[in-house]
Order: sequence, then structure tokens, then C-alpha cells
Amino acid sequence: MTDVATTDVQAAIKADVENNDVVLFMKGTASMPQCGFSSRVAGVLNYMGVTFKDVNVLASPDLRQGIKDFSDWPTVPQLYVKGEFVGGCDIITEMTLSGELDALFDQKGVTYDKDAAEKIREANG
Repeated sequence: MTDVATTDVQAAIKADVENNDVVLFMKGTASMPQCGFSSRVAGVLNYMGVTFKDVNVLASPDLRQGIKDFSDWPTVPQLYVKGEFVGGCDIITEMTLSGELDALFDQKGVTYDKDAAEKIREANG
């Protein structure tokens, strides 16, 4: 039997993912990340000028476990774009450096600063 809290958390996660173009489930917030991995992904999105919803998984143990169950992915941060789970810190870093993240944003119609994305690649090339 599923308990009510778990059901509510899953419903809230689903609503966030479906109702926002870009969602980052992270430790802390975009303005105050609480771990290096969350800080890196939020930093990339902020630098690229992507509008995104940040969800602080440290706000609730149910949410922290719930997002892992929702995606079947064991770690946080987790990035969702237009309802699709994209990945965690390592995947987002690789996609940023390869240009795959730009392509995904283009494909999904997400606005971002192409020059900023290029500067990230130049600085890390």
C-alpha cells in the first residue's frame, strides 16, 4: 500500500515537471546551492540565461527520496526539460561541453544565450 505522503510527493513532482519548461531538482536553491554538483548545474543554466524552476530537495526527506524514485536515478541534481529527464551533473556537464545541451534546448524550444554556451565551451576546451 502506498502511503499518502509518497503519493502527494509524486504528484507534486509530476506537476512541477509537466508545468515548467525546465526544472532542476537540487540541493538548495539556484541562488543558494547547498552542494557543488547542484551549484555547477544551476550555474550553467544561470550563465546560459535559461529560465528554470529550482526545487530544493533538502526541504523534505520525502521529496529527496521521491525525486529519486520518480526518475529511477540515484542522485541529485536532476534536470528536466519539457517533461523529459535529462540527467545529473556529469551528464549536463558533458552535454554542455559537447553542444548537446544547446541542441536539446533548440529542439525543445527553450530560450538560452548561445554566446554564453559557446563561452563555456571555449573556457573549458
